Amino acid sequence: MENILLKDNVADLESYFASGGYKPLKKALALNPARIVEEVKKSNLRGRGGAGFPTGLKWSFIPQHAGCLRYVVCNADEGEPGTFKDREIIRKNPHALIEGMAIAGFAIGANHGYIYIRGEFSAEAVLLETAIAAARAKGFIGKNILGSGFNFELFVHRGAGAYICGEETALLESLEGFKGQPRLKPPFPAVKGLFASPTVINNVETLAAVPAIVEKGGDWYASIGRGKSAGTKLFCVSGPVKKPGVYELPLGTALGDLLEKSCGGMKEGRRLKAVIPGGSSTPVLTAEEARDVKLDYESLAAAGSMLGSGAVIVIDESQCMVDLLRVLARFYHHESCGQCTPCREGCGWIEKILNRLEEGKGSPGDIDTLYSVAEGMISRTICPLADAMAMPVMSFVKKFRGEFEAHAAGKTCALRTALAGKSEAEPGSAI
Repeated sequence: MENILLKDNVADLESYFASGGYKPLKKALALNPARIVEEVKKSNLRGRGGAGFPTGLKWSFIPQHAGCLRYVVCNADEGEPGTFKDREIIRKNPHALIEGMAIAGFAIGANHGYIYIRGEFSAEAVLLETAIAAARAKGFIGKNILGSGFNFELFVHRGAGAYICGEETALLESLEGFKGQPRLKPPFPAVKGLFASPTVINNVETLAAVPAIVEKGGDWYASIGRGKSAGTKLFCVSGPVKKPGVYELPLGTALGDLLEKSCGGMKEGRRLKAVIPGGSSTPVLTAEEARDVKLDYESLAAAGSMLGSGAVIVIDESQCMVDLLRVLARFYHHESCGQCTPCREGCGWIEKILNRLEEGKGSPGDIDTLYSVAEGMISRTICPLADAMAMPVMSFVKKFRGEFEAHAAGKTCALRTALAGKSEAEPGSAI
């Protein structure tokens, strides 16, 4: 099927317009805003940042009483390890994001929008600012858009590289000039968000899908994908596959098909051991579990994991799972904002235990302690960062306990010892 998000040769305004760009905006401006919200509801578009919350439903929570300031905020703070899809949209199809934000603004009655972009993405920030200026010059952004009487200003705001600011309320705190720490909810941003006003916050990929939905209708979009998981999804694949990269596929595509058909299978001499299907915060799947699983919200939940951001991290048999988990723990410990005790102390405790195991100084009791600490972090903090650390820990220990036990008992990495003794690698196999 034709890509909705990653189209070829539409990076500049002229090419985007020639391909039909900004016609959905013109169409939307002639509709009742409530009709647009209903169309997005009908599409079954769900948040592509990781939570998967229905987009149209989120928009419908915005109060509509007169005189109420409202905002649209795009979360472009792409910091989940293994995730690199939003940058592709910004580089290849920035006007889809801009148009999607303008449509969202009209639908909820917002006259201002902000794109909060990760500080390291300096080139992408400049690209967005250039694209917004071009759109403003043609009357697609600014005052009296296309003669409709609707005003919508759009700004790019650069963050400072804090992973926690990918959480929507921490993002709002940072956008307002405060330390990026999550807020207690309720109230939710739809009621009290940016500058204490009703705010819709959506991911880059989510907003970039809106123009196509307005153009072709919610029923059309809902017909793509699988069940309640409608539309296409960007999957960013990393690891020892022949063709890592970003692929746009319908939700419900088999993970095996993504790895074999899109990515060309495993590299020569590599055999699949495990897959993290939705970014580093999602539970790992063994090679056997990954064999037939579908890449959609419901199927991955049934398999004990999550679709998350769609970041597919491929792990081969040469990878020590204890060492890999230690790398993840170091990241989450470093990125914890420290506001909640279970996260602040739990992430640090987990990293210390994993360092001990990896250095050959651990004990068998460390494994149960590791699991217990993670279990005690789940759903006990203001934001999901603690869960993002705990879920991988629990799944790694549960599914690859033997490797943890080898570290604890043998005082060394049994996998590395075994690999060092092999004269040559076995033939590669994808699944």
